[in-house]
Amino acid sequence: MNYELIEVTSEDAITTIALNRTDKRNAMSIQMFEELRDAFQRFDSGDDRAAVLCSNDPKIFCAGADLHAPPELAWKALPGVGFTIDKPIIAAVNKRVIGIGVVLVALCDFVVVSDETVLDYPEARLGFSGSLITALVKRMPLRVAMEMIMLGEPVGGKRAYDLGFANRLVAPGQERAEAMVMAKRLAANAPLVVTGSKRMCLEAAGRTPMEIQYSMMAQADQMMNSEDAKRGMDAWRRKDTPVFEGR
Repeated sequence: MNYELIEVTSEDAITTIALNRTDKRNAMSIQMFEELRDAFQRFDSGDDRAAVLCSNDPKIFCAGADLHAPPELAWKALPGVGFTIDKPIIAAVNKRVIGIGVVLVALCDFVVVSDETVLDYPEARLGFSGSLITALVKRMPLRVAMEMIMLGEPVGGKRAYDLGFANRLVAPGQERAEAMVMAKRLAANAPLVVTGSKRMCLEAAGRTPMEIQYSMMAQADQMMNSEDAKRGMDAWRRKDTPVFEGR
């Protein structure tokens, strides 16, 4: 896939995925989520050992969903929901992250913020909501998650760090650099220990009902759209016995 709305680079066993729709403040469209899904899956199947998710717009991380092209199937591009990924992903969050962008950050494994970072989930103020925001209740204190979701109150980077939602609090403009430091340390560690530990930690922490529901939908979608499913239907039409290949 050729990427138009994100920028993907690889160096020193680290994949960098940068939101690159700067003319729209990185508002996330259908195409942007399709590109993100492809980039995450290429990272997972490749040789790189850690990924950094960041923004090429110095003024904002993500302006939320593009309401002119609403990504109704955005869940398919969310790591751990639309697909399983055992390698670690670090979000380097500069300035403001809004709506679905908050969900994407929450589903990353590590988060780097600064004093200028603001997490804003405004759907209660706008009259609609995406259920996957409930992922916050597994990643920050319940009452703060409810404050963000139900009151629509933004949370600043310092508070997010103090609450344990973020791993690092750095000077403004240093978010990506610090994420790269963390990624290099992860890439230098034993890959099987890193991926296995991530899997066990997430299983121990548990998932919200909506995460489980979308994950099951992803598994069903994979089976229904597999090559084996097509072979089975073709064989049924021919009244023949299908030969499955596990793809």
